Amino acid sequence: DSQHADELWTQACGKERWLGTMESIPEQIEKLSDEDLWEFQTKGRRQLVNYVRHRLALQTSLQGAGQETIERAQSVLDPNMLTLGFARRFTAYKRPNLLLRDEERLVRLLTDPWRPVQLVVAGKAHPKDEEGKHMVWQMARFARRPEVRDRVVFLADYDIALAEQLVQGVDLWINTPSRPWEACGTSGMKVLVNGGLNLSELDGWWAEAYTPETGWALGDCQAHTEPEWDALEADELYRLLEEEIVPAFYNRDDRNIPISWVGRMRASMATLTPRFSSNRMLREYVESYYLPAAAAYQRRIQKKAETAHALAKWQRLLKQHWPAVRFLKMEIMTEESGHRIHVHVYLDGLAPEMIKVEVYAESAEGNVPFCQSMDRTGALSGSVQGYVYETTVPADRPLGHYTPRIVPTHSDVRVPLEETHILWLR
Repeated sequence: DSQHADELWTQACGKERWLGTMESIPEQIEKLSDEDLWEFQTKGRRQLVNYVRHRLALQTSLQGAGQETIERAQSVLDPNMLTLGFARRFTAYKRPNLLLRDEERLVRLLTDPWRPVQLVVAGKAHPKDEEGKHMVWQMARFARRPEVRDRVVFLADYDIALAEQLVQGVDLWINTPSRPWEACGTSGMKVLVNGGLNLSELDGWWAEAYTPETGWALGDCQAHTEPEWDALEADELYRLLEEEIVPAFYNRDDRNIPISWVGRMRASMATLTPRFSSNRMLREYVESYYLPAAAAYQRRIQKKAETAHALAKWQRLLKQHWPAVRFLKMEIMTEESGHRIHVHVYLDGLAPEMIKVEVYAESAEGNVPFCQSMDRTGALSGSVQGYVYETTVPADRPLGHYTPRIVPTHSDVRVPLEETHILWLR
């Protein structure tokens, strides 16, 4: 977070804001005035413009440019103009040049006399990625076009220091990967605390985070391989910028504040910043995993590791007898209340308490994943170590979606993390 962000968050939420549960943050951010939020965003943009001018002047100087070019670099961009940021490794799946799909349309967007836009781009390609290097060349060439060279800056040697400045000062962060290749999207998360908004493909974190109140989205949450898909998404990218994003930034009230834009800033900072933060992440790991794991370890080593020895014995029995465990029979009766499923299982030398029989269905056709334990209703007549299990599952999805399975169970064991045996009814 920038110095300006630290000051604003301290004003709204106090210096200890990231150390607690952050439950009060939405309410505290809501209390900030429109004036405070807009001035905060303006400070960040001004700081970024100053940084870009200095860095571009240094870059052109190192490239051997003349004095006139160096001086021109020191006056690029405008601290009052809508500023888009785009920075990442240039490679095919990230589609860094989707913005250049229709260069003339982009030029018109950038040079609009009433609602101008400026773009700061940074990135590099792997030395062996020829396609990525060509994309870098394309973007650098576009930035040199006479009609946009004051509105588009391509910064070389993309690194952490440069990324820090960009996420602290842009109004809008753009991310256009091909779904489903976005691993996460942490750069988009980093703009949140600094008041920046996101325009991103519905992939990675943005597929979880996006709401119309907090930013803008590309795509339909599906993977596409159609040759024409990039062109369709590029058209949608331009449309969003032209019809929604630029108007939201420039439509001002009598105080010269873009109420719609500031409303999205407020919603993004209040709801997304706490969710997509290292504070929330670390608390979840500590409370949900590390502390329970530490407590489980202490239980296992008490009384000369009595529990650990018992668990080791339990796992040896599973390993010994699992190859002989099998399903003997399945019967299904579809009733008005659902599908009634009966299965007969043979457990060899395992006690029934060591396993559970479940019915599982994957997510499909709009249905969420389903898992339900079956009830053991008795021993199988005329069989040793044979048992009958039954349950009723909803009939709102095809019977073929459901599959019985046998899995180990133990109150002191994390299944399947620590014990991975599983038997599906084939």
